[in-house]
Formats: sequence, structure tokens, C-alpha cells
Amino acid sequence: DLEAWAVLHVSQEHAADVDAACRALVKSLGGGGWLTHAVGDAIDTRAICLIRETLARHSGLADFAFAMQGLGSGAISLAGSDALKARYLPRVARGEAIAAFALSEPDAGSDVAALACTARADGEQYVLDGVKTWISNGGIADFYVVFARDAGMRPDSQSAGEAPRSRGISAFVVDADRPGLDASQRIELMAPHPMATLSFTNCRIPATQRIGAAGEGFKVAMRTLDVFRT
Repeated sequence: DLEAWAVLHVSQEHAADVDAACRALVKSLGGGGWLTHAVGDAIDTRAICLIRETLARHSGLADFAFAMQGLGSGAISLAGSDALKARYLPRVARGEAIAAFALSEPDAGSDVAALACTARADGEQYVLDGVKTWISNGGIADFYVVFARDAGMRPDSQSAGEAPRSRGISAFVVDADRPGLDASQRIELMAPHPMATLSFTNCRIPATQRIGAAGEGFKVAMRTLDVFRT
């Protein structure tokens, strides 16, 4: 029973070191088996809501830690290759890897289709350049699911149901230790949880780190939000 577990494992005191507290909560939630509800092929949104409601009664940070493991890895659960799922999802479910969802930009918050971060194909790699901001778990995440405008997509390419400016966006998994990724610019909040601005400068990742087909990133982002923002 989650309520009984939370009484024993979730402190209601405000943490002096928010990063350390968040890491500890993720590890504890994973050890308790609760993160399995936020990861995988069959995610139950109702269960997500009930778990978040219970955790939030005890600690806003505990609710955040649980929700971000799901949101940060959700694109992989929904549209990732078998190799990406095998590499990341078991560690997320065990609380051994912290996930983050990198969609918003300084000029592309609610208007997601306005994003300007780019991904350029270069042989067997992609090169990412641009800025993401208001990224929860920024600075402590082990990997980021990043949405970028795919420079290789034709300007007139568009899938059914997409608005014109949402075309050509692809999704990628970027490990936090990749050269060219800087997550050191932290953002202070009134309700403290880890948040940062991410900068990508000639950040190279293997092409196999792309989630889904090229240009399907907008759909992947919306599917992920449909599950975890209820």
C-alpha cells in the first residue's frame, strides 16, 4: 500500500539539499517498486494520477520525483526502439537513472511548434545545437529526451494532422555526459525542485539515439504529455 510506504519513506521536511533529496527519492521509489507504474509499454494514467495524489499529500518533491521519471522516459516507453527501451527503461524503473523531458525553449514554451533547437544529420550521428530551458531534473538527470528541429527534413514535409510549424521535429535521447551538453545553468524556484537551462553546442549523438522516425517528434511529445500531464 503506497500510503503506508510513504509514511515510512517520505519525509515531509523541506530538504536543505534539494538535488540530493530528489536523487534519494527516485532511488527509494525505484526500490519500492512504484516507478514500474510510470515506465513501460502499458502505462495506466489512472494509476499515475492516484500515485501522484498520494505522494503529494506527503511531499511535493516526492510527487515530482515520481512524475518526472515517467515524463522524462515516456517518449522511450511510447516510441523508442527495442534497444533504447532495454538501455534506459529498466534503470529508470529501478531508480538508478534519472530522466528529464527537454521540450521548452526561451521562445517556445506553450508554443511548442516554435522551437529552434536543431538536429543535423552527419553520417551515423546527429549534431544538436540550441537551448532548452525550464527543464525539470535539469542538472541532475542522467539523460534527457530532447526535441529538436530536424535539419534534414524537407520544408514541405508534413504528416496528417500536423500544423505547419510542428513539422520536421525529431526526438532524441541525449546522455547527460555527452560533450557539447551544458546543464550547469540552474533555475531557482519558490517550490524547490531541480530545474535548469540546457545548452547544446555541436553536441554529437549516435543516430540510433533518435526516438521514432525522423520528423515524428511533435507527435511523440504530445503522446507523452497526454499520458503524464493529466
